[in-house]
Amino acid sequence: MALADQVPTGSGFAARSEPDAILEGIDLQGRTAVVTGGYSGIGLETVRALAARGARVLVPVRSPAKAAETLADIGGDVVTRAMDLADLASVRSFAAATAERFPHLDLLIANAGIMACPEGRVGPGWEMQLGVNHMGHFALTKALMPLLKRASAPRVVALTSTGHKISDIRWDDLHFAQGYDKWVAYGQAKTANALFANALSRRVAPFGGLAFSVHPGGIFTPLQRHLPQEEMVALGWLDANGELSELAKQGFKTPTQGCTTTLWAATSPALEGRPGVYCEDCDIAAPTEAGPFARYRGVNAHAADDASAERLWDLSERMLADA
Repeated sequence: MALADQVPTGSGFAARSEPDAILEGIDLQGRTAVVTGGYSGIGLETVRALAARGARVLVPVRSPAKAAETLADIGGDVVTRAMDLADLASVRSFAAATAERFPHLDLLIANAGIMACPEGRVGPGWEMQLGVNHMGHFALTKALMPLLKRASAPRVVALTSTGHKISDIRWDDLHFAQGYDKWVAYGQAKTANALFANALSRRVAPFGGLAFSVHPGGIFTPLQRHLPQEEMVALGWLDANGELSELAKQGFKTPTQGCTTTLWAATSPALEGRPGVYCEDCDIAAPTEAGPFARYRGVNAHAADDASAERLWDLSERMLADA
């Protein structure tokens, strides 16, 4: 699962492949999935695609009213249950209730997240982006591990981002005691998501499980809710009128296209024997190469490092035990 393992498969899919193409011929009848953040943005499209193929999908929800509205038009077996990734008690309650209702869990998709938000603290004082994006999912996965063990060839997919290129794990100041930077905090959290999948892949392997991290691509979703319009203009995402810029139109995906790498990682037989890899554009990502697209494509070495993954796992275990 090191950088040398980041070798594309030649999947035949592309950045803008659609869900129907990814899931063609795949039957998910009898399979159970949990999709965090499954009632908004690409998470909603992930739920829609899985349910359409026969999966039973459980969506943890922080806002029941919003979830009821957005999930209303999705057919199939989709249920919701209250959970907040920032509240460890609710995470544990969700996992316990899930174990009472379902005999096994085939797919766990850690899709929910926050980006570039104002400084905040969750749990026992954890920086909020790391606390929600990484530690919330870490706690959820640990609590659901018995259900994953009972499944046949379960998979866990953790959503990371090209934002991992902004920052490695800040081992000496994990929670920004020395001054907060919202983008560096986001970068650290996204690196943590990739390393989490790397380390988890070794822990699910004994019972036939696989774990992967996924960069979904650039997509306009509620993830951008903390960014003022002027900042998105400065980033080149919007034009001076607040409309999607020409650059963004060329580089950004639709929400349906944004969920396809997740779907590919969750179902593709091409990933058998390729545990823990970082994926993008419906394939395994290659290592980052120097050039004008280095910030946006490929995976950096620090997000595919086995030793760092194990170090973060051990640290996360201690953080969770102390929470």
